[in-house]
Amino acid sequence: MYIRAMTRKLLFIVNPKAGKKLGQELLPFIEKKLEGKINFEVAIWKNINEFEQISAKLRGEAFTDAIAVGGDGTVNQVAKSILGTNICLGIIPTGSGNGLARSLGLLMKPELAIEQIIHGKTELIDSGTVNGIPFFCTSGVGFDAHIGNLFATSVKRGLKSYVKITVSELFKYRSKKYKLKFNGKEIERKAFFITVANAGQYGNDFYIAPGAKMNDGLFHVSILRPFKFYEVIGLLSKILRKKADQSKLIETITCSELTIEREEKDVIHFDGEPALTEKHVTFKCVPASLKVIVGEKYNAI
Repeated sequence: MYIRAMTRKLLFIVNPKAGKKLGQELLPFIEKKLEGKINFEVAIWKNINEFEQISAKLRGEAFTDAIAVGGDGTVNQVAKSILGTNICLGIIPTGSGNGLARSLGLLMKPELAIEQIIHGKTELIDSGTVNGIPFFCTSGVGFDAHIGNLFATSVKRGLKSYVKITVSELFKYRSKKYKLKFNGKEIERKAFFITVANAGQYGNDFYIAPGAKMNDGLFHVSILRPFKFYEVIGLLSKILRKKADQSKLIETITCSELTIEREEKDVIHFDGEPALTEKHVTFKCVPASLKVIVGEKYNAI
């Protein structure tokens, strides 16, 4: 970890529709904090079709930092656009889950996160790909991909809506059969979900793979076996206490590459964003591929 002494040029990429919808409201505060201290510009990202223009601006005008102001979807999009470059990712979290921001030790109050961006402590972290699509915290198949797909089409956003959808689907969804290939092995499992974790949590400090580190070149893969309804409370308790890997319901494997074969094509998720893919799903870890601004407690997470 270090503090950069170089001249910085920041591009704040603001999604005004994300989560708490605070993006544009923060602009006066950002201007007050940075004016005369750090060179910066602001780009308002109103729809997906505008992002290519923003990405071209980011790469073509010597920006040193890309600051994503939004939720996990915004962060994922910005991070993908700077993978493998010297541009550093910063995050001002205004979403509902804020998985990567939390995993990097960033503060959840946007005003305080801005102070961390000004301070500028950085690290290199791993990223992952799922069928070639980049992700940074978690990806996977099964129930969490199913919920991500439903949430993406929901009119209402935010944590309450996500929890409502999850609870309504929890006992409707049925576990599926999977074949996993990793580390020269092949196993078959019936699972409620399989989560491939680069970071330990989904978001909201909901730790599904507490042993995962973002700089070790490995995934921690959590396989949740079918369970009885009375086992849910115990499982949730362990997840919330960062002890999911101690649950008898969860099997954990570590690997840098994993292939999952399903019985039919189905949805996957990457940092909560859904996509329909074919039966075969391949996950690969890409070590030290993204430079990020981190909080003071990053190494302790």
